[in-house]
Amino acid sequence: MYIRKPELVAPAGDMEKLKTAIEYGADAVYIGAEGFNLRMGAENLTMQEIRNAVDYVHEKEKKIYVALNIYARNYHIRSIVSCVKALAEIPVDAVIVSDPGILLTIKEIAPHIKIHLSTQANTTNFKSLEFWRQQGVKRAVLARELTLGEIEEIIANTAVETEVFVHGAMCMAYSGRCLLSSYMSNRHANLGDCSHSCRWKYVLKEENRPGETFPIIQDETGTYILSSKDLCMLEYIPELVSAGITAWKIEGRMKSQYYVASVTRVYREALDSYFSDSQNYIIDEQWLSELEKTSHREFGTGFFLGYRENNPQVSHQDHAYIKEYEFLGIINSVSNDNIAEILVKNTIKENISIEIMGKKLKDDFEEPCLKMRNELNEPIKIAHAGQKIFAKLSQPVHKYFILRKCG
Repeated sequence: MYIRKPELVAPAGDMEKLKTAIEYGADAVYIGAEGFNLRMGAENLTMQEIRNAVDYVHEKEKKIYVALNIYARNYHIRSIVSCVKALAEIPVDAVIVSDPGILLTIKEIAPHIKIHLSTQANTTNFKSLEFWRQQGVKRAVLARELTLGEIEEIIANTAVETEVFVHGAMCMAYSGRCLLSSYMSNRHANLGDCSHSCRWKYVLKEENRPGETFPIIQDETGTYILSSKDLCMLEYIPELVSAGITAWKIEGRMKSQYYVASVTRVYREALDSYFSDSQNYIIDEQWLSELEKTSHREFGTGFFLGYRENNPQVSHQDHAYIKEYEFLGIINSVSNDNIAEILVKNTIKENISIEIMGKKLKDDFEEPCLKMRNELNEPIKIAHAGQKIFAKLSQPVHKYFILRKCG
């Protein structure tokens, strides 16, 4: 039986992340339209930047999807019209929506634009998918609460394309419909302004013991009783492929270029490896090691495999993100004699040992002694975020290669 290779969809919070995602192997990227998506804190693209992004992505023969997936209030419906009219003139590949009012607005103003349904719409069965198909939806990002078995049954009973998240942060609220942020900080998660209240440190109090606190698990810093593990389905590539899902999605428009690059290239290599020889496919431990080098919480499989006692989704033991590697900079250009122009993202000190991360894992190498020069060609001992520096590297590098260091 022929199984089509899933589309790998990566996050793009801004133009640089978008280019990085494409360079590191994404088949498609998703971005946010300013003011109407669920990542208000991300550097969402302006309409002119969306035009530029579409040109760039299509030149690379990839796809681009624009998120308009807030749960709109009345004032949004009035103001989104101009946004949809502008998008109608740009050849975006699809828009991602969750609100029926926004969907109807798009159909009225720009019926030619393909509509993808956001995971926020909480699609959990094939009858719901048939309803959305009748409303014009071409693809649905399925609810994260589904098991692989449920997803397979949905796919067997629909002609609508399907998409699922395979990696990244998980929201503890049902399909991401969170009220905790609104209550705790007056920031509305369903309008894109989540304060991540579920990841604050909480303790248990008993009303007859004022002033006393009781952590759920004994620890000097408290405990994250509402925070979930991060999703990681890398070890289940064959199962995901067999389910017949159209597209695999990586979460992370609020993450760094480094995160986007590292995670995208791992899933790209794993997916390509499986389709090159599925009969002899085995997971490369280096892929898992690479994912551990990004900022993350303890990994889990979400609801894909159902509840397992040895792998509960809620993590009571992680008290912060695991961040073993630091993103130092990204290569902007390379001269003929292998002198790299580097855009500094975090402080770099003279003669430190760093790791150069390429577009494929085989491109990685260690640079034991980085010697830097500034734009005046003067040797420098330290470079700070935002600075442009130059360094001759020991092995060939290319634009978009990344500098990082452990700890």
